[in-house]
Amino acid sequence: MTQLAPGDTAPDFTLPRDGGGTVALSDLRGKAVVLYFYPKDNTPGCTTEALDFTARAAEFDAAGAVVLGVSKDSVKKHDNFVAKQELKVILLSDADSDTCERYGAWGEKQMYGKTYEGILRSTVLIDGAGKVAQVWPKVSVKGHAEEVLEAVRAL
Repeated sequence: MTQLAPGDTAPDFTLPRDGGGTVALSDLRGKAVVLYFYPKDNTPGCTTEALDFTARAAEFDAAGAVVLGVSKDSVKKHDNFVAKQELKVILLSDADSDTCERYGAWGEKQMYGKTYEGILRSTVLIDGAGKVAQVWPKVSVKGHAEEVLEAVRAL
């Protein structure tokens, strides 16, 4: 698993999004991109994280940033999650986990004494030139969206 570092070129991707269509990182040049990786739609921590980013959506927009949530969930699951929680962030489906792996957000996890591979809750801030500005490898949900917003404003 590769861990990105500030200054690295962010790996390009094109992924299907909620509501249909795709999002390509290369199409977002000139804007800051907050790429947050989360394990699963409609679970407590992931819902809290998505709602925290949604609550600050206008502030991210005003700061010139796009917020993208990435999980392995299908577009259909993302559509349900967005509708149920009234989310204002774009959710991307990385079904084969290729983007997660290239961003260092895929690895060994443990739950109930079992070890398995899965999405590691992490966030990567990409500047308008497509370079990694900051990486949060092990995200604690509480206060995270605010911390990321401060980093965006500091770009």
